[in-house]
Amino acid sequence: MGSKNKLKRFKENESFANVVQPTREEVTSGAFPLKGIWAREFFKNDKPIVLELGCGKGEYTVHLARKYPEKNFIGVDIKGARFWRGAKTAIEEDLSNAAFLRTQIELIDQCFGPEEVSEIWITFPDPQIKYKRTKHRLTNMRFLDRYRNILQPSGVVHLKTDSEFMHGYTLGLLHGLGEELEYANHDVYNSDGVPEEVTSVQTFYESQYLEKDKKITYCRFKLRPN
Repeated sequence: MGSKNKLKRFKENESFANVVQPTREEVTSGAFPLKGIWAREFFKNDKPIVLELGCGKGEYTVHLARKYPEKNFIGVDIKGARFWRGAKTAIEEDLSNAAFLRTQIELIDQCFGPEEVSEIWITFPDPQIKYKRTKHRLTNMRFLDRYRNILQPSGVVHLKTDSEFMHGYTLGLLHGLGEELEYANHDVYNSDGVPEEVTSVQTFYESQYLEKDKKITYCRFKLRPN
């Protein structure tokens, strides 16, 4: 994507009512005004909140918002030029239950209050295979603790990835921590009984992986409250 195109998308994002772009300082200083009151103040309802972390172009956020009007969906990514597509589609389709938040995922528990989130989707994150980069792996212990801080006691986390490594790493970590694994599958498109929302939408990157015959994995788990 050219820099001209990026600037145009950044500019459009600023005009979109479904896009929230706080500064890092605003979030880390505790001055972010929507923390703990997203449903009431932003969506103007009391519906459950579902996050898609590292949402990319926002395909999952938009698809789930269409499918489940009884829930609020927020795609989270630091790359606003990417989620511009999802934000624009949500506006075009008048999806009032879809929004996008531009921030770093390591700040997620400073953007949402305790027990404010009912579900988290992590779709095709960078597996960060090199040992020195494990601190950025979205299912490491630090990130799980951040999710734990904002999830309701009955809340679930979904991980969908083309990385067997990421899938295996996460299952091993959950087992070691004694967390509750509800479902796991290492090849969702060649299995029976897979949850419908896992296969009914494909992200931009997922379709590319499938063209290369890569297996798509999925797991769903709960985290014990603090």
